[in-house]
Amino acid sequence: MFDPRLSVVEGDITRLAVDAIVNAANESLLGGGGVDGAIHAAAGPDLLEECRALGGCPTGEARITSGHRLSVKFVIHAVGPVWQGGTKNEDALLASCYVQSVKLAAQAGAASLAFPAISTGIYRFPPDRAAKIAIEATQAALADLPLPDRVIFCCFDHATAAIYRQLLGVDES
Repeated sequence: MFDPRLSVVEGDITRLAVDAIVNAANESLLGGGGVDGAIHAAAGPDLLEECRALGGCPTGEARITSGHRLSVKFVIHAVGPVWQGGTKNEDALLASCYVQSVKLAAQAGAASLAFPAISTGIYRFPPDRAAKIAIEATQAALADLPLPDRVIFCCFDHATAAIYRQLLGVDES
């Protein structure tokens, strides 16, 4: 499944040198824990004000803001589903987050995009299942778009990164 546009890194998404990062947001878009809290903290209070003006975002959708104090031009806020055993359309909602995020990045002219592992933290989506959906949905969205031409799956821990690397067929290097 090797795709030269896709790569995996382990680390802090707020420190990546990319045009846009995706925030694993909640429906309010007003910050939270995990990656959402880290992005809001790094971007500063103006991000919260811009998000407040958006009026929220339904699960399975995404919204775009500027990067504020981050080194990125854009933050794309994707609201993933809470895992409820796989019977509440969770797979389709998660896939939609990735597709919409790629499309928003392309519309904004972002050449590079980084995703966290959406919904795998406090939303409890099984990491292996989420990674497969993330990769397939991202590849499908990229198929008809010239940008972004580089997508990074930024994993907070080694175990999650290993799942992505295995699915993408890439080395640990």
